[in-house]
Amino acid sequence: MANKLIGEMDLHKRISNIFAARNIITAKDALSMTEFELMELLDVGMKEIQSAVKLISQAASPPCLSARSLLEQKVEKEYLSGHLPTHLKGLDSALCGGIPFGVLTELVGPPGIGKSQFCMKLALSASFPKAYGGLDGRVIYIDVESKFSSRRVIEMGLKSFPEVFHLKGMAQEMAGRILVLRPTSLSDFTQSSIQELKESILKNQVKLLVIDSMTALLSGENKPGAQRQQHQLGWHISFLKSLAEFARIPIVVTNQVRSQNRDETSQYSFQAKLKDGFQEHTRTYDSHLVAALGINWAHAVTIRLVLESKSGQRIIKVAKSPMSPPLAFPFHITSAGISLLSDEGTELKGPGINNIHARAKLKDRFQEHTRRYDSHLVAALGINWDHAVTIRLVLEAKSGQRIIKVAKSPMSPPLAFPFHITSEGISLFSDDGAELKGPGINNIHARGHSDMINFNGDCSQWNKD
Repeated sequence: MANKLIGEMDLHKRISNIFAARNIITAKDALSMTEFELMELLDVGMKEIQSAVKLISQAASPPCLSARSLLEQKVEKEYLSGHLPTHLKGLDSALCGGIPFGVLTELVGPPGIGKSQFCMKLALSASFPKAYGGLDGRVIYIDVESKFSSRRVIEMGLKSFPEVFHLKGMAQEMAGRILVLRPTSLSDFTQSSIQELKESILKNQVKLLVIDSMTALLSGENKPGAQRQQHQLGWHISFLKSLAEFARIPIVVTNQVRSQNRDETSQYSFQAKLKDGFQEHTRTYDSHLVAALGINWAHAVTIRLVLESKSGQRIIKVAKSPMSPPLAFPFHITSAGISLLSDEGTELKGPGINNIHARAKLKDRFQEHTRRYDSHLVAALGINWDHAVTIRLVLEAKSGQRIIKVAKSPMSPPLAFPFHITSEGISLFSDDGAELKGPGINNIHARGHSDMINFNGDCSQWNKD
């Protein structure tokens, strides 16, 4: 409650404006100063300062309530509660119906894992008619990295809900309900523009707010110093949590990943350590990453869904939720969007709950032997560059065949196209791409196997390793 916004309290408008003009935004900002310091800074009388401090203290420290009183309040406000279905049966069951109203939900994962496609599917669900499991509302989609694709949203709708999207004018109507904004940094969210956003949500029956991604917003801030950035982030965390509670809508935010530094791997004596060469060896092929934005952000989100790729399989993890134990669901991305391979979640224990994996492991000597003939490589320039690019096309040579892969794109599932190079340049053997699954999406192959084969139109072999 210390982060509650002063502008939303019952202060006189003149006093509230004076606080804002002096950059005293939250209850914590005001209560961290003495009354004399406030009087000098705000240039108002002691009586007004004491009255304002009293109101701010009451708002930041609500009276204690019994469990019975809280339950009665919940029953009275039951009509305001609800969930946005993800249309992933197992995940919706784990979250008691879907993405809950009134809280912050975070999607975090490495680049190209499917965060933006998940967001677009949620936007589609929020705009969908109630009769078909949607919220029948509008969506504000803050697209920081220009990854939103109307074409992809319509494709998902046509593949997932053909009985609805084939109705005349339905695709255009659904796409028209999604308002896309493209700011470049936190500075674009001034207090006035945020107030306009809040009013727009209330006036236009907005049922979902998406920010893709919060990390990109922060990295676009030109002001120097990590401390300044954390202050800016803290202010916006307060606003987002307040907005979610006030408007009773789900707010979904994507977050990127960063490399885990050495000090973070074993903060406590009881945590597992790397004891032998085998564990050290596997770490090099199965990257351990952590969510960006730091510990304060991690505390602020109510639900954290981690999207990762581990041992050749994409996985959604319910890493943080007051409604569910830690669970993992395998998934893949098709033309219809994200689909679960199983609705039965696997309960997670140990360090796997918070670690984020991005690549497959080499499991045995046979795989190590095959590496000599079919190199498993990864793109250079690191994780920050991976997040920065919107589309990644991988050109590789695998099993004697050159291949173009759509490895990362908000407009397409992972696809592979065989090609060759002639005097006219690059030419595709087939215009029908093969949908990719498993580690072949991110690995880059540079040579053929010793038993080189020619492409015969069968694309199934591309998903094998």
